[in-house]
Amino acid sequence: MSDTILAIDIGSTKICAIIAERIADNKLEIIGHGISKSQGVKKGIIVNIEHTSRAIRQAVNDAKRIAGSDISNAIVSISNAYTKSISSTGVVNIPHKDIGINEINRALNTAIYNADIPSDYDIIHVLPYNFKVDDQNFVEDPFGMHASRIETDVNIIMTQKTNLANLKKAAQSAGITINDIVLNGYASSISTMEEDDKELGVAVIDLGGQTSTIVVCTGKSIRYSEYFGVGSNHITNDLSIALHTPLNVAENIKIQHGNLSEYEDGTIELPIIGDDHKKSIVSNDIIHDVIFARAEETLMVLEQILEKSGLKDKIGSGIILTGGSTNLKGTRELAQSIFSRMAVRVATPNTSSIIGMFDELHDSAYSTVIGLLLYKIGHHVEYEINFNQQMLHSKFESLDNLNNIKIDSTMRAVKEERFNKKLSTNSSNQYNETTTNSIPSNIIHDFTTKATNKSGDINSNLNKMVVWLKQIF
Repeated sequence: MSDTILAIDIGSTKICAIIAERIADNKLEIIGHGISKSQGVKKGIIVNIEHTSRAIRQAVNDAKRIAGSDISNAIVSISNAYTKSISSTGVVNIPHKDIGINEINRALNTAIYNADIPSDYDIIHVLPYNFKVDDQNFVEDPFGMHASRIETDVNIIMTQKTNLANLKKAAQSAGITINDIVLNGYASSISTMEEDDKELGVAVIDLGGQTSTIVVCTGKSIRYSEYFGVGSNHITNDLSIALHTPLNVAENIKIQHGNLSEYEDGTIELPIIGDDHKKSIVSNDIIHDVIFARAEETLMVLEQILEKSGLKDKIGSGIILTGGSTNLKGTRELAQSIFSRMAVRVATPNTSSIIGMFDELHDSAYSTVIGLLLYKIGHHVEYEINFNQQMLHSKFESLDNLNNIKIDSTMRAVKEERFNKKLSTNSSNQYNETTTNSIPSNIIHDFTTKATNKSGDINSNLNKMVVWLKQIF
């Protein structure tokens, strides 16, 4: 059974919409695409909903016209500029001793409950990067293991509710309903990483028009993400100012003469801003110096961000560069000199699971939108809670009875389960300070002692006293 997917990447310089049909569990066929100049978006943030909506509508309508489809539900990218992330840990006991999808789901939910998430924020992704089964740490995949306890460390990516409201409003004004949201750096990593990168750890840097993003992947998951509000458009602005020439001319100069690895001999003639009758003669050496200075500064800041993450020593596969700015000649060589002792490569979208690719979509500038498509057919991390508060897992991606386990957005069930676990754990003389620290140990001890002395059946007495304890704590 095939279904249709609409993916929309809302960038600062362009908006790209792709319509694809799922022709197999892990195969897609692209049937239409549309690209429009981004309007109303600056440095990844929507600053004019009406203009953004108009650009989205143009890109989507072009894609629909080619595809012959009237799809209106879409998966959409969200900029790193909108998000922040925190780490958390979840621990649950395994009563029947076998770890299944439900047990992993409970551990992720507990990590959400333990996290300090502001009330005005919504979760975009919950990404586990480490599992601990009993005393065994760094377990790659706990599914199917025999254990009495599972612990997980997660990276929670979230955004303010107002940001989501503006994104949804811009889409709705264009006739689009958002049914999923993915961090743009996450999407870019999905389309550019190889299996070895996931195993060894890698940093994916997306060099865009107005922004640059970096995500660090370790433990087959995203551990860290950051944003820098500088991209290739700043090179264009620098050229325009330094050479006193219009922006469109500066952009052409960057594309045609930009080379970070070597100087070009000669000079070129350029129009002057404010004077249509005069031309200026500019040396290619000056053009090179202007472009090089901005590109070097951007990559040096990104290197400092990577250092700040504290994960540089966990990156065994090196650096992946993607995004439209990588089309500038010599970008890889310059990055190699800045990210010393780390392998650097430029990556285009991996299309092994996609047929019908239009030629222009093979460019690095489309890594994010291709990543959105791949995300929808299961190329996400092994386990994840997504924007819709659904548990995604690649183990049973095609099984309807196990796929997309819904979690309770109020977390009431998790809290009650956790509370009951505290009591039952203590009643079995297996008191664990990590999972019972919200109830004073002396009260628990007094209560369980009295209950045991009275009837010898602590479970019966605990059930009677649960309401009383909840009212107090």
